[in-house]
Amino acid sequence: MSAVPPRLLTIAGSDSGGGAGVQADLKTFAAHGAHGMSAITAVTAQNTREVTAVAELAPEVVTAQIDAVFDDIGVDAVKIGMLSSARLVRAVAGCLERHRPRHVVLDPVMVAKSGDALLRDDAVKALQEELLPLASLVTPNLPEAARLSGLPVGSEDQRLAAARRIGTRGRAVLIKGGHGEGDEVVDLLVASDVVRRFAHPRLVSTSTHGTGCTLSSAIAARLASGEELAAAVGGAIDYLRGAIEAAFPLGSGHGPVNHFHAMRTVAPG
Repeated sequence: MSAVPPRLLTIAGSDSGGGAGVQADLKTFAAHGAHGMSAITAVTAQNTREVTAVAELAPEVVTAQIDAVFDDIGVDAVKIGMLSSARLVRAVAGCLERHRPRHVVLDPVMVAKSGDALLRDDAVKALQEELLPLASLVTPNLPEAARLSGLPVGSEDQRLAAARRIGTRGRAVLIKGGHGEGDEVVDLLVASDVVRRFAHPRLVSTSTHGTGCTLSSAIAARLASGEELAAAVGGAIDYLRGAIEAAFPLGSGHGPVNHFHAMRTVAPG
């Protein structure tokens, strides 16, 4: 009998275009050799250009999905994405309080790549007060870091201060620098008193839909396989860069990355 692969649960919204959300998470899990499971929080109608509709699931349905997975299969790591309302945030927080998974990677999704808002104002405070304390790693981009911390994030020193404010109570914070300016992208990992700086040349591409989902899912997969935090973050960043570089042209807006870039693919006949 084969060994059991890492068991990963994504708690996030569904993206009908397949580039972000649960779809991106499950592809990333599979690319890392893990068994992916999902608790869908919302169904979205979207493509590479825009989000045209969002239907939030009832909190009791989200809770039932999470409990079903934990009660039978088990979970080695959780990745959390889109939670559009305070009631969903509280439902997920309640599940995590009960089940206490070892690794929880929280990607505080607030705005889609198209610019459409995905997190209502009432959910921000609930996320700060009830969900952040349960996360082992939070992965905000620059606008999300500014909103969560209430601090400016224009310089690296400011981003460090924002990360430390978000990371109270011992959680680690990865502030992603993709929304910054310049030819270099700097991601900052702040864990306790340790700061790691990951700097890479900026990739110029329109295939960036779901990059935040993909990165946080790759980190969760690597943590579940036993990697230390800094190694998991560095490896996930390299994986994402490869996925952007190998992306294929889909749609007329922000297209998806190639989650299976490290695997041999067969061209259509």
